[in-house]
Amino acid sequence: MQLSKKIPITLIFTFLLVILFSPGCKKYEEGPSISFRSRAERVANNWKMEKVTLNGADITNQFTTINYTESYDKEGNYSFNSSIQSGDGKWAFQNDDLEIRRSGVSGQSSADLIILKLKEKSFWYQIIDGNDIYEFHLIPSE
Repeated sequence: MQLSKKIPITLIFTFLLVILFSPGCKKYEEGPSISFRSRAERVANNWKMEKVTLNGADITNQFTTINYTESYDKEGNYSFNSSIQSGDGKWAFQNDDLEIRRSGVSGQSSADLIILKLKEKSFWYQIIDGNDIYEFHLIPSE
């Protein structure tokens, strides 16, 4: 009888290890392997720019000098704010949650964000505009 109790515990433990260390759990290249917060909860935050590149060249100061921030909530509302302009619109996951579509944004054109990293304290994405590739690294604004 004791042997039958040990087998299920061993099987459960083995199953949990396989799930935790499976590469298939990781959604984004730089994302967490496992998270107890949903993707929408991780996006929902007030973010400021930590680093911005254009075709690999650092252009962060163009965003930090105007105090550019972005805000997302779980209901799909998006807004941006800076010392020179602001606006709001909607956001939604698309492409199996690998991208975010921002639309109806006043003051900005609609954009598809390719998610590179999505953690509670960091949100990285790319925007491809013609031949230009912008990469944004955001951190929570305090």
